[in-house]
Amino acid sequence: MYEKMQSMAMRLSGKLNHLQQELPDGLLVDAAWMEAHGYSSALRSQYVRSGWLESPARRVYRRSRTPLTWQQVAVSLQTVLDLSLTVGGRTALEQQGYAHYLSTSVREVHLYGPKPPPTWLPSLPLDVAFHWHNSLRLFPGHTDASPISSPAMVNTGGLTMPIRYSSKERAVLELLDELPEHESFHQADALMEGMSDLSPRRLQMLLEACTSVKVKRLFLFFADRHRHAWRPRLDISRINLGAGKRVLAKGGKLDPHYNITVPTDLGGS
Repeated sequence: MYEKMQSMAMRLSGKLNHLQQELPDGLLVDAAWMEAHGYSSALRSQYVRSGWLESPARRVYRRSRTPLTWQQVAVSLQTVLDLSLTVGGRTALEQQGYAHYLSTSVREVHLYGPKPPPTWLPSLPLDVAFHWHNSLRLFPGHTDASPISSPAMVNTGGLTMPIRYSSKERAVLELLDELPEHESFHQADALMEGMSDLSPRRLQMLLEACTSVKVKRLFLFFADRHRHAWRPRLDISRINLGAGKRVLAKGGKLDPHYNITVPTDLGGS
């Protein structure tokens, strides 16, 4: 009996050591991941009771006693759970140095991907809310998403791991898609004024791939308005701008070049 108990203890110890190698400190996994890696419900419960794991939400686990951050969650989704999710839109722009152009009163992390994130995400004890956007709505075909790694790496207890962000070129198109319901014309205008270093090659690729007429017209309206050096290098003839008018600002002024209504104080092109 003693030898049997000793053998079981060694197996449990070995599995725990293996878990420490597979799961970086601070990052999250869910029950499905644990089951797939051979950790039963009973074993998970034992690890939680013993303090080897914590469970910040039902059927979610991590190895850490430090407070959970949204950056650790993003890395967990992208790297450990291997989900096709990118931090994009407003959040990507804020993290890449454009926060001073954008109001930070709403604490949201914008995730873009073809499938929604796990349903347990809203249950995590965080002071930010995750907001998912279907990336196929703007870019339905296989296109260069232009993701980049954050220069501010996330520390996971001895390891540093990058977050996958949308490039600033893609992120600004993602943000414009939220206008006017969730973003304002004037914040978008201030943001575009500061975006003097965008890549025309990457912009051309993204604008040709984007299926939202609204987003493309808005982007080009702001680009014309601020006369950045990269603007003349865009080939508008290759970008489908659709037909007809788009009423985006009620009571606004029609921009005759792009057939969109904008606030009167922004004028036309």
